[in-house]
Amino acid sequence: MTALSAAKARDTPPHAVSALGLRKSYDDKVVLDGIDLHVPAGTVFALLGPNGAGKTTTVEILSTLIKPDAGQARVAGHDLAGRPDGVRAAIGVTGQFAAVDNLLTAEENLLLMADLRHLPRREGRRRTAGLLQRFELTEAARKPVSTFSGGMRRKLDLAMTLIGDPKIIFLDEPTTGLDPRSRRTMWEIIRGLVADHGVTIFLTTQYLEEADQLADRIAVLDKGRLVAEGTADELKRLVPGGHIRLRFAEAAALETAARHFGAAARDPEELTLRIPSDGSIPTLRAVLDVLDDAAVRPESLTVHTPDLDDVFLTLTGQGTPATTGEPAR
Repeated sequence: MTALSAAKARDTPPHAVSALGLRKSYDDKVVLDGIDLHVPAGTVFALLGPNGAGKTTTVEILSTLIKPDAGQARVAGHDLAGRPDGVRAAIGVTGQFAAVDNLLTAEENLLLMADLRHLPRREGRRRTAGLLQRFELTEAARKPVSTFSGGMRRKLDLAMTLIGDPKIIFLDEPTTGLDPRSRRTMWEIIRGLVADHGVTIFLTTQYLEEADQLADRIAVLDKGRLVAEGTADELKRLVPGGHIRLRFAEAAALETAARHFGAAARDPEELTLRIPSDGSIPTLRAVLDVLDDAAVRPESLTVHTPDLDDVFLTLTGQGTPATTGEPAR
């Protein structure tokens, strides 16, 4: 290894999760068809896909709940097949439905989880008190969970996941069934875990806005295969429809500008010009340069890029992900 390549290796953040060729079938149905994943430590990675795409199966494999038929993976530096106990010690998993005991209080649920993690009693009580405070559950700590709202139950479920101080958290559809306010509260908690505690989040979701808001990188899974991966902006640039919209104060200015943009769509009634664009800064700069050369100024300029709905429709051809009903594997 050269000095330059060694320096690059040191500068590259380690992968919290890496997988190559993961495959899983149930009878004749292929659920995962050889997927590769690489999740840098200290980031939010979203696996986006419709019902039945294979999202939950991926989480179950990476969290050692089920074994793949083929492929290999490393989680938190541990080989999935060779050191599953090391993987389990480093991760936390929050499933699609809150795994809390309704007959116990919030405090008792957390203390029970601390016992299951074999924490010393004093340390378990310390972590329990800290998590109740962090998740704003202190006032409800000694109330039965059966009295909790859906948002409170999901917060408690995530707090229970954190009792073992995991390095990596798998969140499988964490906001399913929550109202918009509770969903945004969960988003803030997730952001805080990454920003303040350096936790890596592996998130599966059907909510396009959730992936857009939270994820550093997004992978789109469809019928067991990864069909795209990148940042939200990179994915949006994969599909057509992006444009720069110029509005002019008078028809003469519109006509002058239109002569300089051959591929633009002109609307004489609205006095607007729509120029195809990939949303990038170089493209915007090029449009501004042409306007300067033509000595014409628009009244307003807006950049329109496809959203994740457009990406999803284009890449999967199955419509937008469902937000109700029974989530599939």
